[in-house]
Amino acid sequence: MNRFGRAVNRVRVRGRFRSRAGWGIAGGVLLLAALLAVLLSAMGLWKWFVRRTAPALVDLPGGGWTAGAVLGLLSVAGWAGGTWFTSAERNRDRVPTRPARVGLAIGGAVCWTVAFGAPMYVLGALPGRNCRSGSAMCAYIPGTGGAFLSYAATAALLGVVWYRRRGTVTAARRAEERARMRRLRKKGKGRSRAARSS
Repeated sequence: MNRFGRAVNRVRVRGRFRSRAGWGIAGGVLLLAALLAVLLSAMGLWKWFVRRTAPALVDLPGGGWTAGAVLGLLSVAGWAGGTWFTSAERNRDRVPTRPARVGLAIGGAVCWTVAFGAPMYVLGALPGRNCRSGSAMCAYIPGTGGAFLSYAATAALLGVVWYRRRGTVTAARRAEERARMRRLRKKGKGRSRAARSS
């Protein structure tokens, strides 16, 4: 093939590469736009749901303070459940089967959704910052300020208590494991094969 033919082939390959790259960039931009539209729609739907249900929630006995405390309890319980389902130490002795892994993943997803959904609900009930003052989505719902303070206090207090308890349990478990390994070493079972054979 002469030089002219090679040059034509190079131009064709470059042209195909540029067209593929252009289509790829356009597809990526469209995908990002679609994801952004879905995210904004979900956020708007969540805000609508919160603004519709929050007045009924703060009208329950105890008002917004009780609602905030319950949401704080749910948030800490979801956090505790999420860390339990996704803990690596819990399943270190045996490899879970596929159905067990699916169950653990679903349980972890539900717990983390509850853990992050509760503060999002409390924040969604508060009036928006950049809203028109006459809009129903921006009006102050009586009791939501107390619910926010009650949520923050409950979640912080229970979170610190649970975190310290988990740290003590983990330290006790590690100390027990070290003591077990010491007993095995004394019996000669904790050594490596090379050390035992020598």
